[in-house]
Amino acid sequence: QVQLVESGGGLVQAGGSLRLSCAASGSIFSINDMGWYRQAPGKQRELVASITSGDSTNYADSVKGRFTISRDNAKNTVYLQMNSLKPEDTAVYYCKVVVTTISTKRALDAWGQGILVTVSS
Repeated sequence: QVQLVESGGGLVQAGGSLRLSCAASGSIFSINDMGWYRQAPGKQRELVASITSGDSTNYADSVKGRFTISRDNAKNTVYLQMNSLKPEDTAVYYCKVVVTTISTKRALDAWGQGILVTVSS
């Protein structure tokens, strides 16, 4: 019922920037919290940043001051601006949207397909 399409990943040198986008579509009644997660090889998936429906944000300590999460409610889209990238930021990044669907009015977690961000040293 709900699909998330991610874009903006790629290869960048240390110190560079990337902007990730995640657009939700489908039978959406409303969108609540939105966030970005990442998973590096051999590591657990971790929360990078989140933003509530009231635009309250939270960041992992490792990205504070470098990453910025934002949302465009008119476009059902969440963004992650990543600046001053480091090699340790290399991971597959996943967006997650907490969405209430039409008809059921039930909240569910929708996940993007994952996009690779590679930061070279």
